[in-house]
Amino acid sequence: MSGRRCPLHCHACSGVSRREFLKGSTAVLAGSTLLAGCSSLGRRGGAVESIRQCGPAAKCTPVLWAAFVRREGEYGMLWPGAVYDGAVAHKMYTTKVTDAARQLGASLNLRPKPIYSLAEGQAWLAQAQAAKADGLVLVMLDRQEHAWPTAQKVAQSGIPSIVYSPLGTSFTTNTIDLAASPGCIVYSTDDFRQAACGMKMLCAAAKMRRTCCVVIKGDKQYDATLGDTGITLRHVPASAFIEEYNRMPDSEEIVTMADEYMCRARRRISATRQDVINGLKSYYVAGKFLEREGGDAITMDCLGALGKIPVSLPCIAWSRMNDDGIPAACEADYGAAASLVMVHYLFDRPGFQQDPVADTADNTIIGAHCCCATRLNGYDKPPEPFDIRHHHGNRDAVPRTIWREGQRVTSIDLLPASEGAAGKDGQSTVLVSAGTVVENKEVPPSGGCVVSVKVRFDGHQEVLSFPGFHQIFFYGDYKEQVRDFCQLCGFKAQVV
Repeated sequence: MSGRRCPLHCHACSGVSRREFLKGSTAVLAGSTLLAGCSSLGRRGGAVESIRQCGPAAKCTPVLWAAFVRREGEYGMLWPGAVYDGAVAHKMYTTKVTDAARQLGASLNLRPKPIYSLAEGQAWLAQAQAAKADGLVLVMLDRQEHAWPTAQKVAQSGIPSIVYSPLGTSFTTNTIDLAASPGCIVYSTDDFRQAACGMKMLCAAAKMRRTCCVVIKGDKQYDATLGDTGITLRHVPASAFIEEYNRMPDSEEIVTMADEYMCRARRRISATRQDVINGLKSYYVAGKFLEREGGDAITMDCLGALGKIPVSLPCIAWSRMNDDGIPAACEADYGAAASLVMVHYLFDRPGFQQDPVADTADNTIIGAHCCCATRLNGYDKPPEPFDIRHHHGNRDAVPRTIWREGQRVTSIDLLPASEGAAGKDGQSTVLVSAGTVVENKEVPPSGGCVVSVKVRFDGHQEVLSFPGFHQIFFYGDYKEQVRDFCQLCGFKAQVV
């Protein structure tokens, strides 16, 4: 694990090598700043109201338990040796662990004294299990005696865990047996940023397990759990959304937001001002459902529910929600919703759900859809340029976001175990790949969805059989980090 990039401080390490990042980055770990509170509406930039997550994940404060492990006596000749000042290291890493937890908004239960025996380690683990800790952080200050047996117990505890091993506290003979342990990630390096990013992974996993996704679909109201992701799928009849939409007037807020979009757009093609207003009305309707149902994310059978009636498809509204840090998936696709949730909590940015199209002329994949966020660089970063135009069905208003050519991107597709894509022991599978943006296709003259971004993926996958559908593209090369997160959560990662 030690040769990987700092896993999750996304804005800083996007598109750079681990060595370049570690040499040049001075950025600090930070969680999303857009998700505090559960008021459905809040100011964004002083211009228009923005909706917010209102579910269990939004209210979640992840609880992390942390401890150090070492011999009680002097180090002497055995590694890390008499040259290593364990007391200074304990003080330094106490500060680092505490600071990282504070920046992540996590509750930290840090054992004041190191674990001095295997029995002490087992007692600490039993307490963490009884307290239902969301994650464990074990910092190695020793290579001898009970140190790595304690790490083995942590890996087998059933609690998602990070084992951090600074230089001098392990050989590869110590780490080899833990390298592929489900539910545990080992970071072997002097650079604590990897451990801090591992702590963010623990927090992301805790929030993912508590996420409630409102599903606007069908004619029944019920809850279900999305396999081993833990995500609650709260189904609400599509008719309820349509009725709420039809009751909602063209308020001053909606009109202001529409005018703001038209001012920001590079150009507006075909779509009228009223089309934009009609589309953004769904943004506020969705906000009411998030507040009413306690939702953190949303997806809708948009084509099935709205495709044959004169109610605007919510493409531009879903784009805005993803910009605002609310995972919003199209077509009631549970796996796409879960993938957007992963990207949101891990990388503090929105993803793009798309239909993959092969281009055999240059062995690329064109990701095509009519709903794409604009803040692809991150929620707190400037948006990418976009046009406003009609959906490929020649109706309603959608933003056509322009992806930056040369930008490294990652693709993930979470295939939930509950939908027949189970791996061993009912695991969900996550397809993951990384590549480079090469072009934004013009539609028309091409057919299909108006956002059509062409990506050349790494490796030698045959494009005609590129696996998955509705994969999520997002900025940054995070293939290895996604693999770590899958191992931590017990998902099966499949590199494409």
